Amino acid sequence: MNWIKRVLSLWNVENIKIVRRIIVSVVGATVLLIGIALLVLPGPAFIVIPIGLAILATEYAWARHWLRKVRRIADGVISGRSATYQNRKMRNPVRNGETHRAEQD
Repeated sequence: MNWIKRVLSLWNVENIKIVRRIIVSVVGATVLLIGIALLVLPGPAFIVIPIGLAILATEYAWARHWLRKVRRIADGVISGRSATYQNRKMRNPVRNGETHRAEQD
């Protein structure tokens, strides 16, 4: 029965927080490193890297900072793509019924 008391005394709140932080750090760093490796290997790096940062952001402020940056960049890319698509659609002379200026001269 003494060993049960010893085991239970080891699992206080502070030790659980430390163990949780270590597990989050290992899992988050592993996912982040896999995402970085996928930048040069075939795979969804731009999905895996934010997932790794999100895992690390549960424990570290620097990861929250980088996750916000990645979100801003992703928002810009997404809005840039849709704006580029709309600009191409609007500027297409064939769709707008325009002819080339060389033909008009």
